[in-house]
Amino acid sequence: MKIAILGYGKEGKAAEQYFMAHYPDLMCDVFSDFTPGDIRQKDFSSYDLVFRSPSVPPLHIDNETSVTKYFFDHCPCPIIGITATKGKGTTCSFVKSLLDANHEDAYLVGNIGVPAIDILDNLKSSSVVVYEMSSFQLWDLDKSPHVAVLGLLEPDHLNVHTDYTDYLNAKANITRYQATTDYLVFNQNNPEAVRIANSSSATKIAYPLDENAEIGRLIGDTITLPGRHNQENAMAALAAVACFYNISPDEYLREYRENIVTGLRGFRGLPHRLEWLRELNGVNYYDDNFATNPSSTRVAIQAFPDSNLVVIVGGRDKTGYEDLPELYEALKAPQIKSVVLIGESGRELSQRYHDERFVLAETLPDAVNIARSKAESFVGTSQPGIVLMSPAAASFDMFENVYDRGAQFKNLVEHL
Repeated sequence: MKIAILGYGKEGKAAEQYFMAHYPDLMCDVFSDFTPGDIRQKDFSSYDLVFRSPSVPPLHIDNETSVTKYFFDHCPCPIIGITATKGKGTTCSFVKSLLDANHEDAYLVGNIGVPAIDILDNLKSSSVVVYEMSSFQLWDLDKSPHVAVLGLLEPDHLNVHTDYTDYLNAKANITRYQATTDYLVFNQNNPEAVRIANSSSATKIAYPLDENAEIGRLIGDTITLPGRHNQENAMAALAAVACFYNISPDEYLREYRENIVTGLRGFRGLPHRLEWLRELNGVNYYDDNFATNPSSTRVAIQAFPDSNLVVIVGGRDKTGYEDLPELYEALKAPQIKSVVLIGESGRELSQRYHDERFVLAETLPDAVNIARSKAESFVGTSQPGIVLMSPAAASFDMFENVYDRGAQFKNLVEHL
């Protein structure tokens, strides 16, 4: 067996380890420092398989695969696949928690941080896989999951995808190969998700579900995460699990009510996704460092309508600053009392918009200290003080990655 691995991140390393364990005579070449143009000029005809890492554009050669494609070809059990621009990790985790409450042999893999190939040998026909799927993992996928969830779609990763159409075409692969015996749960309030759903052959369930119906009320009363968007994530998850059992959401509620409550309450949220960190001197601190575009930050801001909100914003912009007007509109929300700006886009915001609420900080420690002082000035008023770090930008100007940025923020808050 001879394989090539293009990119040596988590999935590339996992593929190497898997094939080393299964093929003692394995020959493996790793390519980790290249441009897309460089890699297209190489001859890979001597390899049995060429593994494309998620952010490497497809080569469209016969022996090309990926961890996602290989997994779909060899998985012995049903897959619940979930994609969206934002919220897919939370929705996946709600699904996993609901399945755990029903004592299913469930596994959570994919973009959430666990390479799917790592758990392939553990699976039985009675297992179920919950797969968080990015546009990169879906890019050249030629199979679709039994249950697909298509959440809110907005422009993202356009520094890698050719354009927004290319991004949406990749997302559409989650349902493109579904049959009438498969299921698609889709966001009926998102025009792009509706358009993709209209061309799907799957049995379709639209969400958000009616918040005034029994299911909607149960979710609103049960989940602990703030924000309307998290209620919608829970609705999508509940609908997906109902599809897995081949029943309607209402039937699922009737048959599994106690387990549903256990599953929804059991999930406390993911790191860096509107994660509550602590309360200090009357101020609550939230880590939303996975917000790497303005729409995500807007949703986070909307989760705290009745507050005195101090927001930390800024990083490396992914659009050539074309999305700064959208971000500034989001920052006009009346609950925002101060905006602490960091990084490249923070400096650009401060130069373009001379807003008296803006304070520019050189470092993240400075930003946290400024935000704390601003938020504590509201202690004793009728509305709570909240510090929210929701950058609306990538992390690579000041940090190794989004996890590093979130970890540093969390550490600073914990040591206040």
